[in-house]
Amino acid sequence: MKFFDAYFLELSSLFDSADSGGLLAAVDLIDASSASGGKIVIAGNGGSAAIASHIAVDLTKAAGRRAQAFHDPGLITCFANDYGYGQWVAQALESYADQGDVAILISSSGQSENILNGAKRASELGLSVLTLSGFEASNPLRGMGNVNLWVDSSTYNYVELTHQAWLLAVVDCLIERDQINVDSFTE
Repeated sequence: MKFFDAYFLELSSLFDSADSGGLLAAVDLIDASSASGGKIVIAGNGGSAAIASHIAVDLTKAAGRRAQAFHDPGLITCFANDYGYGQWVAQALESYADQGDVAILISSSGQSENILNGAKRASELGLSVLTLSGFEASNPLRGMGNVNLWVDSSTYNYVELTHQAWLLAVVDCLIERDQINVDSFTE
């Protein structure tokens, strides 16, 4: 089989493995937070940080939910310098998150120290937590959220592409849910 045929076949199977119940629970977490005036804060490292940024923009602009990605270099380097890289997400949540917010924390391996500490701190702050991870089924991040979405792959690009597709599906579900609610009032 040609490389690209095999590549997209594997990616397609990962997309198809989506936990629809978990994705709907993620939609509900975001909706509940938004309805009560909360916001969504999102963090990741590397490619996951890029996903966080993309999803924050789409949640805000397309889905009408307040969202913020922790990706500003000044924020990251300041907090990492003062508290250590493993603590910067936890400290950013401490500084920026409010009760009723949702923290979306993304780590392909599920073992990034800063994301694990962020998940712990988010729970201590009373935030709802949505985690996205991959690699080992027993990775520590997978059990730290109210909703935990896991990709059964140990290939970074497969995990990251699947995380992005699932999160974009959540955004699109929120948009459609809003459209249905609006249409139900205008008929």
